[in-house]
Amino acid sequence: MTAAVAGVVMLVGGLSACNSDKDDNGAGSSSSGGKSDAAGQKKPQSPLDAALASLKTASQQTNDKKSAKVDGTVKNGATEQSMKGGLDWSNGMNMSVDIRMKGGSGMGSGKPMKALYTPDAMYMNMGVPMQGKSWIKYDYDVLAKKMGPSGALMKDMMQNNNPGRSVDLLIASGKVKEVGKEDVRGVQATHFTGTLAVAELARMQSENVSESDLKALEKQLEQAGAKNETIDLWIDGDNLLVKKRERMDGNSPYDSTVFYSDYGTEVTVTPPPAGDTMDYK
Repeated sequence: MTAAVAGVVMLVGGLSACNSDKDDNGAGSSSSGGKSDAAGQKKPQSPLDAALASLKTASQQTNDKKSAKVDGTVKNGATEQSMKGGLDWSNGMNMSVDIRMKGGSGMGSGKPMKALYTPDAMYMNMGVPMQGKSWIKYDYDVLAKKMGPSGALMKDMMQNNNPGRSVDLLIASGKVKEVGKEDVRGVQATHFTGTLAVAELARMQSENVSESDLKALEKQLEQAGAKNETIDLWIDGDNLLVKKRERMDGNSPYDSTVFYSDYGTEVTVTPPPAGDTMDYK
């Protein structure tokens, strides 16, 4: 069931774990007033500067909310996974969701499974007791070792992810444009899009991932035929992220879409009793 763990990484953040502390020349931040010419007169913002400024505001507003309801789907090869629940990022990533999986080995029923995510581990209730236990615990340290270089990245993302990281990625990359206004489940939102090289994405990952793991991850992605990822974001009138779509090419392409709503909602995540939990090995 490691696919369920990875699927949530894609839904909540995809490969969009990044540091957004670029300088102004690197597009990590953008002022909203435009630049001045030699005479001191402010020039109109370029479309890129305007988009970056809007996304910077959206990142701040979204991150400040600390929690939201989430509803998304990810297709990865022959597997399709849907998720619905609540996410809290006020102290690491805590999430309680119902997951349905279709396709792949032993996943075709689409029966809902309960999943709890804490900064240290994921807990999955398959609905059928195994060895007298109701829950399986997936410790991120154990998964990181089993998954190789990509596991180190996954561990960092599961511990630190939040909706705003996808926004931060496009800000840091400086590769974004505004598409226009669109309806997102009855809400008017501004659509932004950007396409980045996968190797570039790997370079923009969290500082908690070692240089050696990043290089190995780049090699893994290259071997998988993954070259580009396209990120689409929809920001509503309150400067909040309401929809995110990420698509990556390659031998096993993925396409994930997640909707965010009810920002500030209360999300309670309590790990199951140790006596009712078995460790994944």
